[in-house]
Amino acid sequence: MSPEPPPVPPPVPAPVPPHVPARVPPWATLRESVQGVNKTRNQDYCEVAGRGTAEEPLIMAVADGHGSAVHARSHLGSRFAVDLFVEEARRFGALAQPRGEERPPSLAWLMHYAEHAFPRQLVSAWREKVLGNWERTSSHEEPGLSEERKLLLYGSTLVGAVLTPRVFAAWQLGDGELTVVDDDGRVTVPLAPAEADLGDETESLCSPAAWQRVRTHWAPVTAPSRAPRLVAVSTDGLSKSFASDRGFLQFMAGLDERLSAEGADTVRAVLPEWLAKASQHSGDDTTLVAAWHPAPAAATGAYGATGNCGAAGTYGATGATTTDAAPPTDPYGRDE
Repeated sequence: MSPEPPPVPPPVPAPVPPHVPARVPPWATLRESVQGVNKTRNQDYCEVAGRGTAEEPLIMAVADGHGSAVHARSHLGSRFAVDLFVEEARRFGALAQPRGEERPPSLAWLMHYAEHAFPRQLVSAWREKVLGNWERTSSHEEPGLSEERKLLLYGSTLVGAVLTPRVFAAWQLGDGELTVVDDDGRVTVPLAPAEADLGDETESLCSPAAWQRVRTHWAPVTAPSRAPRLVAVSTDGLSKSFASDRGFLQFMAGLDERLSAEGADTVRAVLPEWLAKASQHSGDDTTLVAAWHPAPAAATGAYGATGNCGAAGTYGATGATTTDAAPPTDPYGRDE
């Protein structure tokens, strides 16, 4: 009788791979500014920098110098505003996610900092920069000029945002727009004032106690896939080119749709034409800075190639891909 064969060992189960979250694609950025018709100088200034990582927060900002004779140096004021915002935003990003073993502060602490310390530090730095520029470059032919009158010469608005893997924060003083397209395609302008400014009046960095007039948007990022897919900051030369707020929102929804359908390179190529058309309508300098990322590989079905913003008509039929420039239109008013 032959011995029984040894038992066959059970198959070793294949190791279960660890869960790998869907990769969030990097941000693609757009930046363009067009001088207004009949304007002798573009008073707008803008900047975008960073990748949206803990090490390199994504920072974007636009500023609009007031441009009248009373604000004769506002083209400098807008540039100072953007440059100083970028500095403060980098500091904020470092606080939000410090390097090394240092424990990050709580979201409650960060929110308080964003709402109070950030505006005060930014406005204080801007005033110091402006007054220093005046002292270095003026002829001192107006010895009786008050400090507030000097600041008035540099008057400017400002809209800026910071995105890190942990938090999305934005600030606004004066006119212009922060536009956000959520991951589900909803378009909002979270920093729009409760009441529109009258005529050409607007809050300004040169206003008394300007830091108290800064509006703040605060949005912790609960998961990478829930971060906004489009964030844009723009001067009022763009929004004023439409006959209604609805027309502006439709334009921004269409921008997101075009980016989803064709990618950032195609949109960059035609963006100057869009803004030039907007400037013809508003007569003002027109500036747009935007950051967009496509859907993660595991969630492309959430948006598809055309997005779900419901903006058909802005760029032709939903789902259509076109290489023609699509200037801003407003089917509810001016362009009918």
